[in-house]
Amino acid sequence: MTERSVWRFDAIGTVWEVETRHPLPEESRDAVAARIEDFDAIWSRFRPDSLVARLAREGGAVPAPADAAAMLDAYAEVSRATDGAVNPLVGESLARRGYDATYSFADRGPTPAPADWRAIVHWSDTTLEVRAPALLDVGALGKGRLVDLVLETLAPWAQGDVVVDAGGDLAVRGGPQRVGLEHPYDPRRAIGVVEVTDAALCASATNRRAWGDGLHHVLDARTGEPVRAIVATWAIGPTAMRADAAATALFFDGGPALAHDWGAEWVRMTSDGRVEWSPDSKAELFT
Repeated sequence: MTERSVWRFDAIGTVWEVETRHPLPEESRDAVAARIEDFDAIWSRFRPDSLVARLAREGGAVPAPADAAAMLDAYAEVSRATDGAVNPLVGESLARRGYDATYSFADRGPTPAPADWRAIVHWSDTTLEVRAPALLDVGALGKGRLVDLVLETLAPWAQGDVVVDAGGDLAVRGGPQRVGLEHPYDPRRAIGVVEVTDAALCASATNRRAWGDGLHHVLDARTGEPVRAIVATWAIGPTAMRADAAATALFFDGGPALAHDWGAEWVRMTSDGRVEWSPDSKAELFT
């Protein structure tokens, strides 16, 4: 097997790995770092200087960031499919449960996100408007979107097969790549493996970013309470943004139907240890 080059770095609170046939030149790494910084400076709710932090304080209309329409259009589809369980104004709900800008992990109780978020958040190709101060959170699909952007940024330099992995959300060009599906109750084990070729695989689990008495980062926006029935999801789609969004939707009723409409394969585990999968899933599951 030909030895491949792996570049590891930390960004947006996770470890990234970029695997390529040949070592990447310094200019490509600088381009990736700049792309990530630009995205983070707009969309991070953990940075007081970000655009979404300013909109949370002041509201108002701004020139639309390059990714706003693509992400919010997808968010609207996921919100409809899950009957409002996924909502980009869940940021304040997460903050009140302790997943805030300072990572206080101090629970102040459940707060539903505004159900009428489409009346508050407006967007077009040219403008993003938050009509009343509100905290946008793109966590349902933002990391996937950034994986796609990093892959796009590397295109002039990365020849042949490329894998961009951001803490388990990954995009593969070329392939195939065999990926283990980590057991949410035991990270030393896998519930199966799946082969990914020219696609993206994104995962989400309630054991990641968990704190306090059963709190974690996957909230039902309608109630502000953490989900209980599903503990882990995996989705494969043509882009990492779509795979990430599908993986989030799969925690709720309506998620499987959305994944089907988007052409995404999926696997998920329930809290009692059962494993479910889509009819078209090619994962090898260790049942």
